[in-house]
Amino acid sequence: VQLQASGGGLVQAGGSLRLSCAASVSTSSMVFMGWYHQAPGTQRELVASISNTGSTTYADSVKGRFSISKDNAKRTAYLQMNSLKSEDTAVYFCKVRKWLNDYWGQGTLVTVSS
Repeated sequence: VQLQASGGGLVQAGGSLRLSCAASVSTSSMVFMGWYHQAPGTQRELVASISNTGSTTYADSVKGRFSISKDNAKRTAYLQMNSLKSEDTAVYFCKVRKWLNDYWGQGTLVTVSS
């Protein structure tokens, strides 16, 4: 499984970005698709996830601002990030679980200027 993350960039505080994670295989049976972020000097943390049934989870810090979704036809998961804050600055990674294995994409950098 290969994952291609994209959509990061520089945005002002209060702005929006949408991250994409395109998979090389079908996503319909993936029991877990998630976005993590990692700021310098910190551990990688789960930001949001979506299951194969469409159930979603969010970190408290992003509830009400971020939204995760997926399009199985496009084999892509998305993270819509609104009302961005400087503390959202990090490298964002996508991870999927398929066939009992976890696969990571490369990171995409999100920088929020205050």
